[in-house]
Amino acid sequence: MKMQIDYIKRYKFSIFCIMLIWILCFMTVPEIEFAEDVPFIDKWTHTVMYLGTCSVIWLEYYHKHKKNISIKRLSIGAFFLPLLMSGIIELLQEYCTGGRRSGDWMDLAANTTGVILAAILGSFVYRRFFK
Repeated sequence: MKMQIDYIKRYKFSIFCIMLIWILCFMTVPEIEFAEDVPFIDKWTHTVMYLGTCSVIWLEYYHKHKKNISIKRLSIGAFFLPLLMSGIIELLQEYCTGGRRSGDWMDLAANTTGVILAAILGSFVYRRFFK
């Protein structure tokens, strides 16, 4: 139990972002007037959500593990798990929301784009802040 609490304290911003994604992905989407004027607004939103969340994961990991960075753990926690989460969310939206939300392969592609962009930034930019 102490280990889980330490983990929550250590990665509180990452956990907050992940929880926020889960909440946003299952709430009813409000109608926004200007959204119709922006092409692919939904896909841009997905990309930014995952870019932001995965960037926070990279930054928190680098901040907490300055001297002992594990590329394996970072790859799992900041790349593969967000992609898995994205796929699970899209499936749950399609099959478990009673038609309120729909799963979309293009949403998964947009999420993947955000994760990849965060990985590129994490590999080449964020790491320099903590050296």
